Amino acid sequence: MRRILTAATVTAVLSTALAACGGGAAPSGYGAAGGPSTPGSVQSSAQGSVQPSGTIDWGPCTDIERPDGQAPAKPDPNLQCGTLKVPLDYAKPAGGTVDMAVIRAKATGPGERIGSLVFNFGGPGGSGVDTLAQAVKVFGTLRARYDLVSFDPRGVERSDGVRCGGNRIMDRFTSMNSVATSPAEQAEMDKIIKEFADACQRTSGKVLPHVGTVNAARDMDRLREALGDNRLNYFGISYGTQLGAVYATEFTENVGRFVLDAPLDPSVTLAQRTLVQTSGFQNAYESFLKDCVKGPGECAVGADVTIANKNVDTFLADLRDKPLQVGDRKLTQGLAGTGIAAALYSKLSWPLLEQALGQGFTGDGRILMALADSYNGRKPDGSYSTLMSSFPAISCADTAERPTPQELAKIEKAALKISPLFGSAGLGTICRVWPVAGSDAARKVNATGSAPIVVVGGTGDPATPYEWAPRMTAELGSGVLVTYKGEGHGAYLSGDTCVKKVVDGYLLDGKTPPKDTTCPAS
Repeated sequence: MRRILTAATVTAVLSTALAACGGGAAPSGYGAAGGPSTPGSVQSSAQGSVQPSGTIDWGPCTDIERPDGQAPAKPDPNLQCGTLKVPLDYAKPAGGTVDMAVIRAKATGPGERIGSLVFNFGGPGGSGVDTLAQAVKVFGTLRARYDLVSFDPRGVERSDGVRCGGNRIMDRFTSMNSVATSPAEQAEMDKIIKEFADACQRTSGKVLPHVGTVNAARDMDRLREALGDNRLNYFGISYGTQLGAVYATEFTENVGRFVLDAPLDPSVTLAQRTLVQTSGFQNAYESFLKDCVKGPGECAVGADVTIANKNVDTFLADLRDKPLQVGDRKLTQGLAGTGIAAALYSKLSWPLLEQALGQGFTGDGRILMALADSYNGRKPDGSYSTLMSSFPAISCADTAERPTPQELAKIEKAALKISPLFGSAGLGTICRVWPVAGSDAARKVNATGSAPIVVVGGTGDPATPYEWAPRMTAELGSGVLVTYKGEGHGAYLSGDTCVKKVVDGYLLDGKTPPKDTTCPAS
């Protein structure tokens, strides 16, 4: 063991590693502006309150949560929260509304304020309010001249967050094994997935038809107006790149300085998405094993890559028949697989994964359980954030595909050939039984004529593999590709100095990077 990390440090590590999580199916289972916003007349917090449409009345942030579900030890007085009313149904704008939760960290200087910089950190389903509150220091250079702004998209947390029944249903859904090994197990998995989808309809049926990336992009243009910006300056990570690309397609003339980091290719089918991501996680896993066995000291997973891989396979196979007891819960094969995948999002968490597996081999599953819980949005009290409910709600809204059982079996067979560890039928398993029809509108992007959009892709990214970066760049028509030759999901959050220089140079000074700029890993 080369570096000791205790279970108590899991949340601290993952707050960076998973800040931009998402962008795909869960591996076990996507110019200058200025002026403040126009103040409304009613006091507001992140929880929302009644106020005139098109305005944000900023106030203290009263309900921020850390990744462990707890409130910060000391609230940040420099953060402001509010709500913006947006139409529930844009086809009937005079009908019901969604109170979209918004957060802002005002520019600190030095230098002239450029405007607002709006973030979406990923998901779909991640809370921008909570994530910006945690990550504001990471973007300190940008904050010098921008008000940093984020929001909970419709269907997420405070913005009419989608919920799918109670904690028992969520526990059953998130702890399923990734692949059934018998017809009886497949029937049980199908039952649990249908139970989950039906619970989503019962609990959140009002908002389900109106979530999705196209509506979120329309909300973002309402946010731009409320912030008083002539153009939207935007930083999207993971799923946030798809949201940004759809915005640029819908509101081409309103595009300001855009950065899309760890991009998706919106055009891919559910099958293509599953297979490419399976390959991405398998490549990251193999890189982790190679790094573990070559380092100083003894690798807790195995003496060499072959032995280490065999040890993990045996461990996961044993969990199918005999899950590990962790407190009053059981670490299943599915939860352990999720924990492994979660730690692959950042190279920073590889030492933690080594320790988690080493302890798992000896019967201690606490760290793997904590990793899985962080990924799934499960809090210490057993409740869940909306992450694992918002994720399928938005993802299934963004595709008209509803695969048949035969099509899913074909996808799963192909995925298992790529990776026995991460192979599964993917997101199609739940979209098949989703209670609301989807649309392919968010899969078609073209921002030809917009301001330059900087697209940053990492060659070692497990969740949004590099091949999607040049494809999104080409689809946008106005994209400029930057390649980061490093590991992890999200290049800017890796701390790489070259990536930071390129991105900051564009956002702060308007310096469009040269075509095919490449950043070697620091």
